Amino acid sequence: MKPLFKLAELIDAINNKLGVFAMWAILISCFISCANAVIRFVFNNSSNGWLEIQWYLFAAAVMLGAGMVLRVNEHVRVDVIYGQLSTRAKVYIDLMGLVFFLLPVMVLMMYLSYPLFIDKFYSGEVSSNAGGLIRWPVWLMLPLGYLMILLQGISEIIKRVGWLTNQYEMNLVYERPLQ
Repeated sequence: MKPLFKLAELIDAINNKLGVFAMWAILISCFISCANAVIRFVFNNSSNGWLEIQWYLFAAAVMLGAGMVLRVNEHVRVDVIYGQLSTRAKVYIDLMGLVFFLLPVMVLMMYLSYPLFIDKFYSGEVSSNAGGLIRWPVWLMLPLGYLMILLQGISEIIKRVGWLTNQYEMNLVYERPLQ
C-alpha cells in the first residue's frame, strides 16, 4: 500500500501546484480586467485579445483548480444526510461516489473533450473577434482539467481505503455550509 500512498502524495502535490496556478490566474485576470477597463475609458481603446485572455485564465482557474478543491474536501455535495453520519459512513459514501460517479464521469468527459481539443489544435482555429486569440489553449483546459480531477479522485480513493484499513491518517472533517 505504501507505493499507492506515494502515488497519492504525488497527485496531491501536482494538484496543489495547479491550484496555486489557478489562484494566480484569477488574480491576473482581475488585473487584466481592471487595466482593460481603464484603457477603454481613459484612452478610448481596447482589445478583444485582452478580454479573451481573461476568459482563458478563468477557464484555467476553474478546470485546473478543481482537483485541488476535491483534495481539500471543499467540493459541492448534497448534505441532507451526510452531515449526520459517522466518519466511517462518510468515508464509505465518499468511496462509492468516487468509484461509481466521479471516475466514470471524468473518463467520459476526457473521452468527449479530447477530440475537441485535437480538432482546435490541428485546425489552428482563431477567434472570430478582431484581435482574437488562438483557441486551442482554452480547449486544452477541458481534457487536462478532467484528467487532474480523475487523478485526484484516484488519490482520494487510495487515501480513504488506507484510512479504512488503518494504514493512513487523514483529516476527514467536513464543515457543513452555513445556511
